Amino acid sequence: MTTKTYAALLRGINVGGHKKVPMARLRTLLEGLGHGDVRTYLQSGNVVFTADRGDEDSLAAELRTAIEEHFGFTVDVLVRDGAYLRAVADACPFPAADLEAKQLHVTYFSAPVDAARFAAIDQPAFLPEEFKLGDRALYLYAPEGLGRSKLGEQLSRPALNKGLIATSRNWNTVTRLVEMTREGGPEAVR
Repeated sequence: MTTKTYAALLRGINVGGHKKVPMARLRTLLEGLGHGDVRTYLQSGNVVFTADRGDEDSLAAELRTAIEEHFGFTVDVLVRDGAYLRAVADACPFPAADLEAKQLHVTYFSAPVDAARFAAIDQPAFLPEEFKLGDRALYLYAPEGLGRSKLGEQLSRPALNKGLIATSRNWNTVTRLVEMTREGGPEAVR
């Protein structure tokens, strides 16, 4: 099998004082699972690695189990390959180059989503905030940032995301993960 580069997106770690996962220990954990070129980005659960076996779902399940065994708590994990991450960034329906990174976010989902899931949200009531759907992704434009976004608050309601793993990243992280998963891409701070 060919070696591929992936990013694992861990949901809800190192925020709010619980589910602490030191990045150095996370890198060691992935290396112990046999993965190569393990690099992390920020403290919020972004880890890039290479694997010569498995697919996105099996790699996510393996990492989820290893985290539970090693750290003693469960964490939702999405694994996406570099080609997917690039496609999501390239398909952004908003003018990313003209926006501040804090204004644009991508929520990655574990499965495809359709407009019917979000039909109860009155989008015009939240303007100028806006969202659009992509391939297992949702793009959110929030001019005042996610922390002040009323639309973002609505989109994160558990009922809307029932049955899915959903984890969001700001545009800086989206583009950095694209760079890190590009074959021969730049090194990240370990």
